[in-house]
Amino acid sequence: MRLLVVEDNRSLVANLFDYFEARGYTLDAAPDGPTGLHLAVTQHYDAIVLDWMLPRLDGREVLRCLREEAGSDVPVLMLTARDELPDKIAGFRAGADDYLTKPFALPELEVRLEALIARAAGRGRSRVLQLADLKLDLTTLEVSRDGRALHLYPACRKLLEVLMQSSPAAVTRERLEHALWGDSPPDGDMLRSHIYELRRAVDGPYPVKLIQTLPRVGYRIAVPVAAAEGDDAGAA
Repeated sequence: MRLLVVEDNRSLVANLFDYFEARGYTLDAAPDGPTGLHLAVTQHYDAIVLDWMLPRLDGREVLRCLREEAGSDVPVLMLTARDELPDKIAGFRAGADDYLTKPFALPELEVRLEALIARAAGRGRSRVLQLADLKLDLTTLEVSRDGRALHLYPACRKLLEVLMQSSPAAVTRERLEHALWGDSPPDGDMLRSHIYELRRAVDGPYPVKLIQTLPRVGYRIAVPVAAAEGDDAGAA
């Protein structure tokens, strides 16, 4: 599961990362409203933990933009010291799915997020990314091509998710490295090794190669023009 934490309290963010990463979650963090909103609308998250009092743009305005302007239905739990009933009502009316006041217990936050994520999955939102005969189920993490299951290491699956979400646009090396390692990429060209493994699994046995290298830019995943034109000609 992937969470976005929009919170300017560094100590709290560190605690959340320690707790949830130990339980298998992947987390991103934003220290202010505009950064949080940008991540929320450009990346995929299973849920967002959103503070009310944020620099530059408060949490309620971030939530309003996310719901009304971006049309996102990602589950959002509002986290705040505001515990008066009018504040809670304002948070829910802005589009929050749940509301938790500080201080709080981390296990309670966890079970609330689990409930929100499960409820969102039950709403029937599409959780499958597909490109041609390649599919990635974001709920089960199953990957298949031409109906055959592909076995990917977690790092390769994360790269595939980022590439498929951006397809057919290019994804820079920097963005892919950040998706895997945050702000602390390892020494050496580990990204190249993971791309090699991903290619071997996704493209190796198949005549149509989907993963493309863009020199001095990065990578993308898309149906090659020649293959797409061939399909169109066959259909005609």
